[in-house]
Amino acid sequence: MRNSKLNIMTKTAILSVIGFLIMFIEVPIPIFPSFLKIDVSDLPALVGAFALGPVAGIIIELIKNILHGIFNGQTAFIGELANFLVGAIFVGVAGAIYKRKKTRTNALIGLATGTIIMSIGASILNYFVILPLYETVLHFPINAVVGMGRAVNPAIKNLNTFIVFAILPFNIIKGVVASVITMAVYKVVSPLIHKEAENVEAVQNKA
Repeated sequence: MRNSKLNIMTKTAILSVIGFLIMFIEVPIPIFPSFLKIDVSDLPALVGAFALGPVAGIIIELIKNILHGIFNGQTAFIGELANFLVGAIFVGVAGAIYKRKKTRTNALIGLATGTIIMSIGASILNYFVILPLYETVLHFPINAVVGMGRAVNPAIKNLNTFIVFAILPFNIIKGVVASVITMAVYKVVSPLIHKEAENVEAVQNKA
């Protein structure tokens, strides 16, 4: 049992580091403000959530963002907080749905549902928590954020339209990209997923 727990902890740590490294690979999208960039650092957390359970996926999200904040912290951990909260919603929902029935179809349902809930959650969090924190802690005015959005999308007039036309669609695209890649590697990681799932269940039964 001790070896199984150590194995789970080791894989969680490895996936966390991989996620942390992938965070440095960001791709800007011209239709969004420059600070909104796509990365697929949720991929290791999704694999972890499918293989080891949704809690493990959330822990991976937490560790990768702590590492990023320590080694590349430029936003007083506000950016990392946002990434963690949004990512935790995504992998938590996807992992919880997949855990109920471990099939390819359920994985797809989990990813789709996770993308939708994540996008809505990201919109709410940015409106009430993240953007106000940027303004309060880093003295970066919300009006300036809206202005950056308006520069690439004239439909953005205020904070409400910024959320609707920038934050919401950005996170939908981010979720879709991560989901497509996850499903693309499903056949490769599927044997590992089911093997680790059995190990986790065995450990839980012995505990």
